[in-house]
Amino acid sequence: MAAPRPYDLVLFGATGFTGGLTAEYLARAAPEGCRWALAGRDAGRLSAVRDRLAAIDARCADLPLLVADAADRDALRDVAASARVVVSTVGPYLRHGEPLVAACAESGTDYVDLTGEPEFVDRMYLRYHERAVATGARLVHACGFDSVPHDLGVLFTVEELLRRGGPAGRLSVEGFVRAGGTISGGTFASAMTAFSRPRAMAQAGRARRAVEPRPKGRRVRMPIGRPHRSRAARAWVVPMPAIDPQVVARSAAALDAYGPDFGYTHYAAVRRLPIALGGVAAVAALATAAQLPVLRRALGRLRKPGEGPGAEQRARSWFAVRFVARAAGGRTVFTEVSGGDPGYGETAKMLAESALCLAFDELPPVAGQSTTAVAMGRPLIDRLVAAGLSFRVLDAPPSAAPGR
Repeated sequence: MAAPRPYDLVLFGATGFTGGLTAEYLARAAPEGCRWALAGRDAGRLSAVRDRLAAIDARCADLPLLVADAADRDALRDVAASARVVVSTVGPYLRHGEPLVAACAESGTDYVDLTGEPEFVDRMYLRYHERAVATGARLVHACGFDSVPHDLGVLFTVEELLRRGGPAGRLSVEGFVRAGGTISGGTFASAMTAFSRPRAMAQAGRARRAVEPRPKGRRVRMPIGRPHRSRAARAWVVPMPAIDPQVVARSAAALDAYGPDFGYTHYAAVRRLPIALGGVAAVAALATAAQLPVLRRALGRLRKPGEGPGAEQRARSWFAVRFVARAAGGRTVFTEVSGGDPGYGETAKMLAESALCLAFDELPPVAGQSTTAVAMGRPLIDRLVAAGLSFRVLDAPPSAAPGR
């Protein structure tokens, strides 16, 4: 029998903006007896984070500090081998994330991150999924606002449909996202990295599809959708370019409960048409600017990694994702997942609770790269509800667009 590992959790990247918020959340929420540590490349900055956590809970004054650079594969192997679960907040993940994924896959260590970079997720599947299956490691990406509310929100909606007697055939779900908040420098850098590599992202996606098993006798669709006025959302909606539909589709492919013919379409919802058109134009402009190194560097200076909104601004932020599911036989279900600051406060909560769920809850016997719905499912929903997020069934079509 292998010797027990010294830590239940290690938080890697604790000195970053979101890493610091995740550390603060763990200081408040980690259960009695949880053995956890902070990791990063700068011992002095790690010590400063620990001092901040000690003001929240005096027991944090004794948290172990593990010094390791994101590019030091030997040090990262030591980190991975010391923990049952490793949490990574070090992005952009395409630039900094792979060595830690490799170390966890090799060590049989569960891994969670908050990436929204499709190319990174696909490349990690191609390189480390099979090894993680062999060692028993669970590699769960996108455990923040990308893509927990959407992945678990669809699972919650499917569970409600099953409770009502379906799905027996074709099932289509639409997700409508509204949010009020701002982004940190790290998130902006990740987005610009993804926008700058459309060809590489497409190539990684094709390579993954060529080797990833498909569900037998079942169909999973990801319709792109089109801009329109939605009666179901009571808002103008535009297709939302994000990793979320891919994550939902992978959960649907792995879980028979989604039925024999499942489709998911992902939208941003806004109250007025000019806002919808402006959002489309802004995304197109950023994607274009990301192709030019001079413009990409200039935009990167506007908000640098490690920077983010202050506490007052985060307190005013919010999100709401509404789902409309239409199943065979005319059954229709409306649900909603909502919470506070999507990019930081709630993302830190989702990430930390995902790690705690892997460490301490009774979960399905899965290994390799997975999704939150497949690896954790209902236990993670229950954790998030207990932590303050809302998952609810709406008895009738919503009377207005989600939001405040």
